[in-house]
Amino acid sequence: MRRGRLLLFFAFFVIILVVVAYFAYTQLFAKPTAQVTPAPVIPTPTPIAMVDVVMVTQHIDRGQVIDENVVQLVPYQQDYFVPGMLTTLEDAIGKRAKMDLDPPLVLTDSVLTVAEFDISKMGSEAALLVPRGMVALPIPMNRLSGVAYGLQRGDHVNVYVTLMFVELDMDWQSRLPNNTAGVLAPGGAILIGPSQGEAGGANNNTGTFSTLTIQNAPAAGIFGRSFLDPMYDKAPFYIVPSEQQRPRLVSQTLIQDVIVLQVGTFPTEKETPKMTATPAGFTAVPTTPPQPGQGQPAAATPTPEPTPPPPDVITLIVSPQDAVTLNYLLFAGAKLSLALRPNGDDSRVQTEAVTLQFLLDAYRIPIPAKLPYGLEPRVDSVNYPILPNDVPTPTPAP
Repeated sequence: MRRGRLLLFFAFFVIILVVVAYFAYTQLFAKPTAQVTPAPVIPTPTPIAMVDVVMVTQHIDRGQVIDENVVQLVPYQQDYFVPGMLTTLEDAIGKRAKMDLDPPLVLTDSVLTVAEFDISKMGSEAALLVPRGMVALPIPMNRLSGVAYGLQRGDHVNVYVTLMFVELDMDWQSRLPNNTAGVLAPGGAILIGPSQGEAGGANNNTGTFSTLTIQNAPAAGIFGRSFLDPMYDKAPFYIVPSEQQRPRLVSQTLIQDVIVLQVGTFPTEKETPKMTATPAGFTAVPTTPPQPGQGQPAAATPTPEPTPPPPDVITLIVSPQDAVTLNYLLFAGAKLSLALRPNGDDSRVQTEAVTLQFLLDAYRIPIPAKLPYGLEPRVDSVNYPILPNDVPTPTPAP
């Protein structure tokens, strides 16, 4: 029985040895089998749908008639095609450009018009800045009325007006006082005095009137009024003004919160030069290479640009009614002044018209009393004193 166990153990050991030997043989001495890698499957590309469109190849000015030299057909991806793009040259040739067109630009029917276009459909760039229902009107400006030339496009300003009033004759609409003229009754009369050549035919200093109608003598002077001095009850005086009627001044706020469209004169030509597109995307600048033996060319002396004159006009965006008011005041000779408003302030302030009476009452300015003494030297006008720096120093002769 003991011998049987030994035989069983020996048989089990042999089996394990055979299994180990088999695995060692297959791993060390057996040739590996070549693995076949499947070839990659290349997907068939989906073709991209294309469509021909008209593209600008050269700069086109606004209003220029388009011909075959400035446009061409180019393929364009259909996924990005927008309705309105032109697909044939016939759709573009012979039409005019509504605006400046630069390459590369795909033409659409919205930027073109027929050759016989309606000019009312076009306009300036300034017209794009005027809101609907408003108009732009220029008014004169100087350094004092234009906030010392500190205004720019987009600023908000108030407009003030200053007027002078005089009294007029209701019938003749002429400034008072009227002039007087002598009237001679019909019949013989003798006129002694200077002849005006129009007083009933008198040609000499002393003339005789023999007509049967009433005649006007030469003008006798300004119409005045009678004045009775208390010391001379029975001797009235006829007084006339010593000078012409003095206008009465008034100043008031005219329009508030007005937008400035332009300071100075609008440019009549384009400020930027026309550019020519090159394949590299730059403008070709012709240069002259230095000649052999001459070295680098001498730098040209820059010519100083002349100083532009200060602006004398400013264009405001106002309502049509305010435009009519400004237009009337301009031709009436009124003086207009501007005041700069704070940024973002759209408030309105009711102001009082300033007259001489308002100035005296509001600021408590007294009327000087008549005194038995005065200042010396006599002052007839108010002038600023002259300072030493105001007098130019003469340049000594060389």
